[in-house]
Amino acid sequence: MTTDSAPAIEARGLVKRFGEVRALDGVDLQVPRGTVLGLLGPNGAGKTTAVNILATALRPDAGSAHVLGIDVVHDPDTVRGLIGLAGQYAAVDPTLTGRENLALIGTLTHLPRKVIRRRADELLARFDLTDAGDRLARTYSGGMRRRLDLAAALVHQPPVLFLDEPTTGLDPQSRNDLWQTVRELVAEGTTVLLTTQYLEEADQLADRIAVVDHGRVITEGTAGELKQRLGTTVVELGFGDRARAEHARTALSHLDLGSATLQGETLQIAVSEGPRALMHALRALDAGGIEPISAAVREPSLDDVFLALTGRPAETAETAADTPAPGHGRRRRKEKASA
Repeated sequence: MTTDSAPAIEARGLVKRFGEVRALDGVDLQVPRGTVLGLLGPNGAGKTTAVNILATALRPDAGSAHVLGIDVVHDPDTVRGLIGLAGQYAAVDPTLTGRENLALIGTLTHLPRKVIRRRADELLARFDLTDAGDRLARTYSGGMRRRLDLAAALVHQPPVLFLDEPTTGLDPQSRNDLWQTVRELVAEGTTVLLTTQYLEEADQLADRIAVVDHGRVITEGTAGELKQRLGTTVVELGFGDRARAEHARTALSHLDLGSATLQGETLQIAVSEGPRALMHALRALDAGGIEPISAAVREPSLDDVFLALTGRPAETAETAADTPAPGHGRRRRKEKASA
């Protein structure tokens, strides 16, 4: 039985190793019921590994994890009945129709036939797939396959939903449509853990955001709180090349304006008083014979937060630390059906 007072999702001290790679290094997470936690970080940060443990596809090497108060290691079958999982890659069967894919999930999750038919009709309508419901999934566009994948994760109406980079590769309209669906699910009481590299996505959907890097949660808060920690405004100075930008950062270091980071040929400085800081910066650069090609003051973004925290942009090359578990792709259909 679930514990009504427990958080929907809770992880304490999760550790997972793949050989010499420490994919998770003591991750703590807590997601209240009916909310969205955005797990934000680059490929290789450990996001997918954390989701795989919470969804019972992997066992942690240390630490504990619970879904609605149920231990994911000691009672995985019960947990699978409470969760839905939709990942980066649509896991639908291309040789089945959309309706058949949903019916298969319903059968594997032991729903009665009448309920399966009703749920399939409801979900095809909800995800604007009714007209395509009797077509083979291999004829679907990427966006349609992703919507069908999410529909499949919802067949048994799980109270907890894991979305592992669900909008990767989608066009802007498909992404916005999926965002709206997530908002509707949360309004109905579903709890969502969303992993993403897209800072805008976390900003749009998450009640709270946990920033993950190298297998650790390095900070957590609302989008507003994370931006506030960086500073109320950002002074952005553009230069012709990175060497000139680095020279400018050195020239401004004595002013103590705020946290300064380089992104390509652009110097970004987190400050509390933007216009005044920009004036001081331009005077110092002029005195040093350094002329920026652009200068602006703007509100901070989550991109700025991530860059300040990690020293690099959120989207980086994938590493082994966040690859799926061995055989995960081959087992995905079974795992998702069980979930």
